[in-house]
Amino acid sequence: MAERYSLLMDILYRISMWIAGIALLIMVAIIPLGIFARYVMNSALSWPEPIAIICMVTFTFVGAAVSYRAGSHIAVSMVTDRLSERARKICFVVADLMLMAISLFIFWYSSALCAELWEQPVAEFPFFTAGETYLPLPIGSAITLLFILEKMLCGAQYHRSVVMVGSSG
Repeated sequence: MAERYSLLMDILYRISMWIAGIALLIMVAIIPLGIFARYVMNSALSWPEPIAIICMVTFTFVGAAVSYRAGSHIAVSMVTDRLSERARKICFVVADLMLMAISLFIFWYSSALCAELWEQPVAEFPFFTAGETYLPLPIGSAITLLFILEKMLCGAQYHRSVVMVGSSG
């Protein structure tokens, strides 16, 4: 069961990495376009800034989940490096539980925010509602929760050997 869950998380991890990367790419492409239109063409566009903000939120929350699973998030290990192995493991469990609590908090309140603003239109995008623009928050925190559960059940992804789907070895 744990192996199947990890395989599912591998797929989610790759999809999340692509989503975060594409959001960053779009954001980087749109900001100069908005600047060019405003200062060179002297005709400000209304849509580049809100799209860039949506991309930034998506990159931040989905990218944070990817970073957590890869073990590449910011970690100050000066204190934990000096602890015994048992104390270090306790600190890691406490840190994961704290991150789980924060992710649950973000998930709960951002879901409520999305529900509250679901019908409110966005002036720059008549085809989007304000609630839809905030969807990366609960989605990113839900992905983070899934990755935390994986780490607690199966161990850290970055400490396991990589198994390629469909390989014969």
